[in-house]
Amino acid sequence: MSSSMFNTVSISISDDESDELAGKMRVRARRKRKKLRFRGEDDFLRRMLRKLLKWWALLLFLPAIGLLILEASKIAGKPDEGSKSLVKSRFVVDKISEGNLNHLNPTTRVINGVRERCLKLLPPEQLQHLDIPAGGEPTFPVKRLVYKSDIESSYVGGNPTLLQKHTEPTRFNLFTGYQTLNDREQSYKVNETAVVHCGFYSENGGFKISIEDKNYMQTCKVVISTCAFGGGDDLYQPINMTENSLRKVCYVAFWDDITLKIQEADGRKIDENRMIGKWRIVVVKDLPFTDQRLNGKIPKMLSHRLFPQARYSIWVDSKSQFRRDPLGVLEALLWRTNSTLAISEHGARSSIYDEGKAVVKKHKATPQEVEVQLNQYRRDGFPDDKRYNGKKALSEASVILREHTPLTNLLMCLWFNEVVRFTSRDQLSFPYVLRQLKVLKSVNMFPVCTRKDLVNSMGHLRKAKPLIT
Repeated sequence: MSSSMFNTVSISISDDESDELAGKMRVRARRKRKKLRFRGEDDFLRRMLRKLLKWWALLLFLPAIGLLILEASKIAGKPDEGSKSLVKSRFVVDKISEGNLNHLNPTTRVINGVRERCLKLLPPEQLQHLDIPAGGEPTFPVKRLVYKSDIESSYVGGNPTLLQKHTEPTRFNLFTGYQTLNDREQSYKVNETAVVHCGFYSENGGFKISIEDKNYMQTCKVVISTCAFGGGDDLYQPINMTENSLRKVCYVAFWDDITLKIQEADGRKIDENRMIGKWRIVVVKDLPFTDQRLNGKIPKMLSHRLFPQARYSIWVDSKSQFRRDPLGVLEALLWRTNSTLAISEHGARSSIYDEGKAVVKKHKATPQEVEVQLNQYRRDGFPDDKRYNGKKALSEASVILREHTPLTNLLMCLWFNEVVRFTSRDQLSFPYVLRQLKVLKSVNMFPVCTRKDLVNSMGHLRKAKPLIT
């Protein structure tokens, strides 16, 4: 058999076999294409890895650079310690002030399921014709008040005991007089004629007011007053008064030279009539205390000495804007309730001993000062009661309304002497004076929501600058 025969031999394949072979070839083809796709992804990852290895240092430094820029911007925008309080007061607190200023909406509360206004004033047409009640003879236990004037020579004329007593560290001075502990004890014993230290002891004691201002203050029968010493606050114009009150009420703001300069620098200048808006500005010279808070107690507590002809006064802290008709407020809180003094209940606490802890915690007085005061009150038998005559035992003294009777004048003198002897935190001493006096029953301790209806509160704008002597 020849070799050509082998070369021409054919192998036959059935249709089924050909289909099976074609299927296997397609599988191989698909598997090859799949391998090619994986190889492409691996190439992509390899390229990314090479780039990461090349630029890793830059990628690490970018977040660090961003953090450095952020911190630098914070440091650049942060005020130093000397200007931090000023920036806060002139920006943050001013924002709050703008929201509260000139706000007139009434404050309300729910009583027995019914919402009522906290301060119930007479209708506007009655306020327009409201008059000051006629005064009568005093029916109180104290009918006459005598202000004690110490004679300096009595302490240097051969009595070493008194001399030693009054050379000890104390805030009593030529303005206050030198009240001894025995004087303090005797001042709480009520007689028809009461003798008490009450400031303005000596012409050399300070708190000097011009003759023109004194003459003006002598004309006031009803006065609403405020003060800002040390440049602590701006002056807020009272709002919502009737023409009747504008004619009959004096509006007096006490400033010192520091406040005057700050206000003039801000464009608030006193006009030729010594006025800014509705306020008569009285600039006080030679303040008697380095503590500006204590200087502020003089117009706050001794308005009967500053306005000797006035029958009624309303005190408003400089952080607040009075926003109700003054005669209407006197009618609602004094005349209608048959009271001679009205003051707000405290919003947070009810006990002077709890208040003492809060004063220390907020760094408003030293622990030693508060301890001396409260220990004296404990020795005097002052209780830790939460209520007094059905009201909170603790008051909030940013708004005070009073009739200038001998008894209320005595209370204010005693209160002033307490803040001179102990701490300037007058909320600690008012309940003590009220209880020790015992005879003052006609006090209207009105709720906090009434105070909020009386004033728009802006908070203190700046820290008052201490008096430098």
